[in-house]
Amino acid sequence: MRSTAPDDCPRRPGSRVLAAARELGYAPASTARALARGGTGVLGLTMTTYGDLPVPYTEIPYYAQLTLGAMAAAHKRGYLLQVMPSSMSPWMWLNTPMDGVIHVDPRAEDPVRSLLRERGIPMVCEGRPPQPHWGDAWVDTDYEAGLHLLLDHLTQSGARRIGLSLPLHDDAYPDLIAHAYRFWCDKHGMPALVEEYAPLPDPFAAEQDAVSRLLDHDPSPDAVVGVYSDSGHNILAAARRHGLRVPRDLLVACVSEDPDYATTTPPVTTLSLDPDRVGAEAVDLLIAVINARSGVDRHRLVQPVLLPRRSTRRAGKMPSK
Repeated sequence: MRSTAPDDCPRRPGSRVLAAARELGYAPASTARALARGGTGVLGLTMTTYGDLPVPYTEIPYYAQLTLGAMAAAHKRGYLLQVMPSSMSPWMWLNTPMDGVIHVDPRAEDPVRSLLRERGIPMVCEGRPPQPHWGDAWVDTDYEAGLHLLLDHLTQSGARRIGLSLPLHDDAYPDLIAHAYRFWCDKHGMPALVEEYAPLPDPFAAEQDAVSRLLDHDPSPDAVVGVYSDSGHNILAAARRHGLRVPRDLLVACVSEDPDYATTTPPVTTLSLDPDRVGAEAVDLLIAVINARSGVDRHRLVQPVLLPRRSTRRAGKMPSK
């Protein structure tokens, strides 16, 4: 699904950005003029920033589909959607006129949220804020329902010891996944087998090592789930290193929108988070917030979709629907 953007990249705390902008003599003249005309007709979409380090979000299928879904929804409602760079100067962040912003993947220490709050710009988060504030509006995937759908599918395929490869990150996503996984394991009386990994300096090697640690357990898991876009490739690579055949010896699945999993050897089962729908819902909620509509659900969950493939289908087992 999501990026393995680094956790220890240079960070620019919101207070320092605001202070730098004030030293430049910032005055929101362009925004004020736009508001006097009744709005700009422009919505912004921001990706999580990591200081000055540009992150290639559009190369990650989840974010590319999310952006296209939001863009189509905005155009349908008569708005333009402006996708902001993932690394911007303080002046650009504070001086770009917008009616509202969809902020993707809010982090625990998030300069973007601080800047938008300072400007008083209506904001909707894609993803639940890890440090929520009263009045937050967000759209997210129902990870509990999705992970339970995937885990139930694995048990129907014969899995009894399901391992989870979990990244360490400062957004809410890994914690929500871990909570859903442990809840399911406890409910079904199965062991919780989790190996965590830090995405730096090499996210591919780091996850493959985490999966190898899972496979070294005694007894070892008979299925492994990963939660990032590249996780399926990493799990397959680790399985090959251990001499395991997928799906005969090990079932493999991941959370991803990457269409390439339909052509891997074997094709990998994926859980889609339906980013097109997430983007459209975020636009709808943002416009409601901009117009101060009452009675609007400010916390929305999108249902994920399971795509079963050969990697979770053992001989004699029927794939789940």
